[in-house]
Amino acid sequence: MAVLTEEQTMLRDAAKAWAQEKSPVTQFRKLRDSGNADGFDRAVWKEMAEMGWAGIVIPEEYGGTGLGTLTLGIVLEETGRTLTASPLLSTALIAAGAIALGGTDAQKQEWLPRIAEGSVVAAFAVDEGPHHHPGTLAMTKALSGTKRFVADGGAADLVVVATADGLFLVRGDAKGLTRQVLHSVDSRGFANLTFDNVEGEALSAPLDAVLDRARAGLAAEMLGTATQAFEITLDYLKTRTQFGQLIGTFQALQHRAAKMYTELELTRSCVEAALAAIDKGANDVPQLASLAKAKASELLHLVSNEMVQMHGGIGMTDAHDAGLYLKRARVAEALYGGASFHRDRYAGLMGY
Repeated sequence: MAVLTEEQTMLRDAAKAWAQEKSPVTQFRKLRDSGNADGFDRAVWKEMAEMGWAGIVIPEEYGGTGLGTLTLGIVLEETGRTLTASPLLSTALIAAGAIALGGTDAQKQEWLPRIAEGSVVAAFAVDEGPHHHPGTLAMTKALSGTKRFVADGGAADLVVVATADGLFLVRGDAKGLTRQVLHSVDSRGFANLTFDNVEGEALSAPLDAVLDRARAGLAAEMLGTATQAFEITLDYLKTRTQFGQLIGTFQALQHRAAKMYTELELTRSCVEAALAAIDKGANDVPQLASLAKAKASELLHLVSNEMVQMHGGIGMTDAHDAGLYLKRARVAEALYGGASFHRDRYAGLMGY
């Protein structure tokens, strides 16, 4: 487990307090029921940017704080706990990271300060089919075709587009770009984006490097979601009585809770190792990012299932939060590659 600096610890505590007070799951319910087409509350996003979160990975000369990927991962974990819907991952980590990594000075000057201040929402368009297969992209630098299931794609002012010829920056109002807003099971903002000879600017950042940032950041958010789901379930085991006994005294349930706790700790080590490796520019980032995403996917699948099952009948109702955690789990598992994709990638990278 990573040893956090004093600054990171303070940021974690601040993010935890903010998420619980200003963006609890009840707020996510209201957002879901409001029919908001963006999939997030722009006032909430503005508040997150004002706290400096949108500029955490952006260098100071472009208006950010340059605190690194691990630090942003700490914030993502806390927002993941309360299912906070925001473009923090797609904008502040993926797009900002891609531009900082491979943008020209002009591109950095134009976009990074605006991302840091929260005036730009960005999306990362990579997949073209129902599954994650970044190695077989059909779209070329001509920028024609369709990108599917793009997170925050409906609201994006800027799109980082992955093609067989590299990455490109496309403005949200570009001629030839059309959007189909999707209604995802987890009530977050996704869209299919269709490109018809759209004009874009090339980025020199490698696709895998950007994807690995996306995977590690999403794994951090998933870790937070799983941690909160586990804690809610554990509290229920300590208070629910059946046959005159607390159900937490039943050994079978104790074993299942112990399994979840063990997997949580293992996943935390994997996620923090991946985030720290990105900050160090380590050679094993691809392996660690795939390990983190695979472990986080398996963990959240397990904990979200157990949350529903251990809550019994009420866990099956929309009145309880268990269903919201399970739905978010299923979407996050598939995004940027599921557990099986990353197990296979990890094995290949390790020469198995």
